Amino acid sequence: MLFDESVEAFDTYLKANRGLSENTRKAYRGDVEECLLALERLGCRNLNEVTIEDLRMWMAESSKKHAKSSMARKTVAVRGFFAWTHEHGVTTTDPACVLMTPKIPDTLPDVLSESQAEQLMERVDEDSETSQPKERTMKQQAIELRDAAMLELLYATGMRVAELVGLDVPDVVFSNRTVKVTGKGNKQRVMPFGAPAQKAIRRWLDDGRPLLVGEQSASALFLGRQGKRIDQRMVRRVVHACARDAGIPDISPHALRHSAATHMLDGGADLREVQELLGHSSLKTTQRYTHVSIEQLKARYGQAFPRA
Repeated sequence: MLFDESVEAFDTYLKANRGLSENTRKAYRGDVEECLLALERLGCRNLNEVTIEDLRMWMAESSKKHAKSSMARKTVAVRGFFAWTHEHGVTTTDPACVLMTPKIPDTLPDVLSESQAEQLMERVDEDSETSQPKERTMKQQAIELRDAAMLELLYATGMRVAELVGLDVPDVVFSNRTVKVTGKGNKQRVMPFGAPAQKAIRRWLDDGRPLLVGEQSASALFLGRQGKRIDQRMVRRVVHACARDAGIPDISPHALRHSAATHMLDGGADLREVQELLGHSSLKTTQRYTHVSIEQLKARYGQAFPRA
């Protein structure tokens, strides 16, 4: 690509100065590269030639293929790139400074009801405990213990799937039932978990993990079938499969996070406590879950009250 050198320098800047996670930085880089390739196709051969009209043409074309939430992130990335080129003398102006971020519809996240969440947890616990050893290979037993521990921990804490796969064995402290996670921007926080999650993690560590551990396992808490640290795609696959087996609506790990947050608030947790637990930088993000709780309350009211 014509502007590879500038993209590389911008990526180096983000890595050194912005404290972004690797995934976010990778997404930003991809967004900027997509935009610059489109500008090349429009005939731009120098970043100083780029105008706000060019950028709006790119946005209009890209919007046909991407959701508004993705376009909002792309716009932020491209604005950041051109602000950087201007500040570092690569360009004489910043053509993206007035580029507007698409408004994202304020949709409520999908969540499980508390009874559905209970049904899911009971099913994964049952799968890990009731099958007879002769019906399964030892490795399959280990995988079922792992899946139960992952589901219990995801729901107990509301952590992100990226945080789950990044956990190491020493991050779990059984004496006070807490786990140390590294979130967005490499910020660390400590999250408590309950007795069911403790039991599931102990069983995985004692009876499951030793059967999968290998040369590439290092200290990773959760392992894949080949003994490497489990990846996010595998965790998502496990959550979808467990939801299907439990007979509940199909959910993603992020929907399980939404569910945990909503149920914490329903149980009387303080909004700022939930914000801290989930690692939200803005209280506004956490407040979305209060709206979900209100919607569920209205639904229960409609079902139970004779004059609703």
